[in-house]
Amino acid sequence: MEVAERTGERAEGAHHRTPVAELNRLGIEARRLILQSIHAAGAGHVGGPLSCADLLVNLYFDRLRVDPANPGWPERDRCILSKGHSSIALYAVLALRGFLPVAELATFDAADSRLQGHPDMTALPGLDMSTGSLGQGLSPGVGIALGGRLRGLPFRTWVIVGDGEIQEGQIWEAAFTAARLGLDTLCAIVDYNRLPQFGWPDRGGYTRTEPVDDPAGKFRAFGWHAIECDGHDHAAIRAAFDAAEAHPGQPTCIVAHTVKGKGISFAEGDYLWHAKVPTADELERAGAELDALLAAIAVWEEEGGST
Repeated sequence: MEVAERTGERAEGAHHRTPVAELNRLGIEARRLILQSIHAAGAGHVGGPLSCADLLVNLYFDRLRVDPANPGWPERDRCILSKGHSSIALYAVLALRGFLPVAELATFDAADSRLQGHPDMTALPGLDMSTGSLGQGLSPGVGIALGGRLRGLPFRTWVIVGDGEIQEGQIWEAAFTAARLGLDTLCAIVDYNRLPQFGWPDRGGYTRTEPVDDPAGKFRAFGWHAIECDGHDHAAIRAAFDAAEAHPGQPTCIVAHTVKGKGISFAEGDYLWHAKVPTADELERAGAELDALLAAIAVWEEEGGST
């Protein structure tokens, strides 16, 4: 698909709109690929990739001005997955979008693979930043957004951060700078699943206390425009992205309320699935659940559900 066909001209505010039912289907297929890849690799993260899968699908299929045939296009929108340990979610969505063959996902985390456990922009076209050291993804987003302004390029920069990593001080240094510079082409998306691998330390171990309470309020205190949405409702995600693009003079933070392990009943809300590999039986069970979700979408459409 041509870039212009996908998004239209930035000045007109036009976007290609992928039907919500199709976005839901893509989210389900991304989840299937995530689980299959981790099972094949024998290592990886499950909970975080499943919680941000819908955000990535909405970005790459309904929002970003990108061209898989020309991943280095200077005017493309930029997307940084700051929570780099969820790389398999990004790889799965990039594969569905045509940046790499879907079959290549089977090489995930292999020593000679382009698809490392954390994104490596020198290995895989389509990546805008190498990430993995938590808390460090928003700073390059600030630099990229500022660079776009100085060069007069119309692209926008989107950074997905985890709710655990925003405990890092560097996030707030970047937030302060972005607000001070009025970088209104920058948007941080907080994957707010409230369930990091480890909670706050306590004498008896780790608590399961939320990593950061009221992140929207904290970003507002740093001078950002902040809004909240359901991070699994594609219509709500789209509306939040529209609001971010329309707001002038400030960077925007979108707090996306998500569920860790979303879409797989036995993984949802269970921190033990942060970095657990599904067994063959679990993979089969998950596949059946995803098939049921696809069937439900088909029924909904047949009954006249809106797209």
